[in-house]
This record gives sequence, structure tokens and C-alpha cells, in this order.
Amino acid sequence: MAEIPDDHPRHDSLVTRHRIEAGVEQGITSKQGLIAQGRGEAFDYLLGEETTPTADGAERVAAAHLLLADHPVLSVNGNVAALVPGEIVALAEVTGADIEVNLFNRTEQRMQRIADHLRDHGAEDVKGLNADATIPGLSHERAKVDGDGIYAADVVLVPLEDGDRAEALAEMGKTELVVDLNPMSRSAQTAAVPIVDNIIRAIPAITEHATALRDASRDELRQIVAEFDRGAALDAAEQRIRNGDFE
Repeated sequence: MAEIPDDHPRHDSLVTRHRIEAGVEQGITSKQGLIAQGRGEAFDYLLGEETTPTADGAERVAAAHLLLADHPVLSVNGNVAALVPGEIVALAEVTGADIEVNLFNRTEQRMQRIADHLRDHGAEDVKGLNADATIPGLSHERAKVDGDGIYAADVVLVPLEDGDRAEALAEMGKTELVVDLNPMSRSAQTAAVPIVDNIIRAIPAITEHATALRDASRDELRQIVAEFDRGAALDAAEQRIRNGDFE
């Protein structure tokens, strides 16, 4: 990766691009992931490339959901593995969540490479390689999940998600925490907790909130969840994009 000065005005964006490029070279990220990254970057630019107060609030709610869950699972695709592998492992450790690889462009080789990449960043157990269950209503590879993983989960973090799988998981009654920079996407519109933020900021923020809330009572966590207004969060993000109301 070319050296990018810390004071470059687009430092974080350029580093992120290079991580995705490296992911493709390593066989972790699909070439289509490059397009998805560009689309997300465009929305991040419109949001001011910063975590808004509304997004931070949603990240706190996501942390509360994960801590309350009986069986939380963090779903990982190629872009997630390339961008925040260590951060995903850290979040799993704080919340007790399982990590499961789930891909649209699924090959056994990619699945194994992503699992190995996550293990290289500290993951002890990675699900998804021996999928033995199917999400109803989906006809593509993302339907394949572990029976004791995403299929059995009550709360699923699905960053950078395909809209149809988000809808299918919602139909199964799962609480979905979605990280998506487009508040108008099907994934964000479907989510119980839409987090309109860049994943490189969102995952560490959720971990930070989970760490702060680990000693909170279940009643306090339930109150945090109950007070969240998903519609208002989506509206705030959309208005920020439309109005450009940031410095």
C-alpha cells in the first residue's frame, strides 16, 4: 500500500480503499466488493465523513441489544473481513457473540480464507464453513447458514448487508442491527437498529458502548432499547444527506 500522510484530508477514505484492494488480492473480497465500497464512500462523503450524534446513539442501542441477546451473532462478508477483522473480533469478545462468515459470491476457498483471516486477528471460533441450515425465502448462496449460528440467533449484526437477506432475516423474527451508509436502502429500512455510519467507525463505537454498558442492569439495557426511535434515526440521516448540514 502506498504511504498516505496522516495529514492528508482524505486519509481514512484512501486507507479504506487500499484495504479493500488488498482484500481482493488476498482472495477475501470479491471484485463486486470494490463497487460496494465506492457506493458507500459516496454516501459517507455526503454525511460529512463523521459519526453523527444520531448514529452514535444507534451504536449504543446496538450494543445494548447484543448484551441483552441470548444468542448474538456477527455476520461477516468479504468487505467486513477486509476492513474491520480485528474490530469484529473485539466486539465478539466484549458481547459474547459468535462470528459467522456469510457470502453472496461463495466459494469454499473464499470462506476458508476469510475464516483464517479472522483467526489471524484473534478469532477462536468462526462459523459458516459447514453451513447446515437455510434461511427461508432466499435462492442464492447467502441463504446458507449454520444451524447453531445465524439460523438460531435472536440478534444478528449484519453490516454491509444484502437487502433481500435483511428482509428474510426479519421475516424469521430476528432483531437485526444493520450498518449501512445509505439510510434509504432496504437493509436500513428493514433493520430494528439502522446504523448509518461507516463500518470502520461503527464497529469500534459499538464495542466502546458495549464495554461501558457491560455492568449495566438488564432493566437499564432494556430502557435504552425501548427509547430508540428507528424512524427518527433514518429521517435524521436522510435529512443530513439532503441538506448537507455539517461543517
